[in-house]
Amino acid sequence: MKKRILFFVALLLVFILPAHGKEYAIVIHGGAGVMAKDKMNEESRLRYKEKLNEALMLGEKLLKEGKSATDVVVQVINVLEDSPLFNAGKGAVFTHDGFNELDASIMEGKTLNAGAIAGVRDVKNPINAAREVMQNSEHVMLSGEGASAFARQQGLELVPNSYFYTERRYKSLQQILKHERQNTPNDKTGTVGCVILDSYGNLCAGTSTGGMTNKKYGRIGDSPIIGAGTYANNKTCAVSCTGHGEYYIRLGFARDISAMMEYQNLSVGEACKKEIEKLSELNGTGGVIAVDAYGNVAMEFNTSGMFRGFIKSSGEKEIAIFNDEN
Repeated sequence: MKKRILFFVALLLVFILPAHGKEYAIVIHGGAGVMAKDKMNEESRLRYKEKLNEALMLGEKLLKEGKSATDVVVQVINVLEDSPLFNAGKGAVFTHDGFNELDASIMEGKTLNAGAIAGVRDVKNPINAAREVMQNSEHVMLSGEGASAFARQQGLELVPNSYFYTERRYKSLQQILKHERQNTPNDKTGTVGCVILDSYGNLCAGTSTGGMTNKKYGRIGDSPIIGAGTYANNKTCAVSCTGHGEYYIRLGFARDISAMMEYQNLSVGEACKKEIEKLSELNGTGGVIAVDAYGNVAMEFNTSGMFRGFIKSSGEKEIAIFNDEN
């Protein structure tokens, strides 16, 4: 009788207690683009890798505590948004008119619920506003002043546009304006993203960006577009993209990876590689990170580098920048 009682207690605990012991995985990126080793000194490399490591370690800590994939994605991306190193949040690039306009999106794999904001100039952490849209509105995407008004209503921190100013990004704009070049390779990189499989078996993806230096006419790229720059589905994977957004929009890049896994039975790595091949065929550049429902990760790109890293519950970890790093 005692053994039978213990058996039923154990069985009950399996269904009641959170599954903190299950596998988890976290993958991040900080942008992909033309990166030459001889033009990035050791100090700069270390600075980038330290920030990527900070984000990963925070994510792992939260996952071990049993936090949801959604909460972890937001907090990890906050670390990258608050750093001037990346083209998101504090380090966002400048538009042609000299402003910083921010985009972000998030999607949950369990519910297929999603939220996004585009073209905001005063939301300190755009990914937070995207989550509020997802959780506290009937909409998927809000833009411009309306998105800022909604963020204010939700109690998020708003800042003057000058908060996003960094000398490096401002000089990039001035260089482009001086040579009257539009849409050059300068500062298409730096978008940040995070994809997570949490200990409950749920997937989530998030992406945040300042867009493209010298962008005009309210240009919006792929990052806030669900299915282009961000996608998550518990049946398949969570995806976050970085690169020349127009190509990602045309390909429906992130959703296409999920579809290839669902309908062609490809692995997450195979699907990401095939989609990058499609990107290359269109002469587009960039990268993608993804994690599937089993914790398998992918980090693919067709440029000379992508700021990237992952940690898995198995103990596997990687942080890298250039394409010849393992």
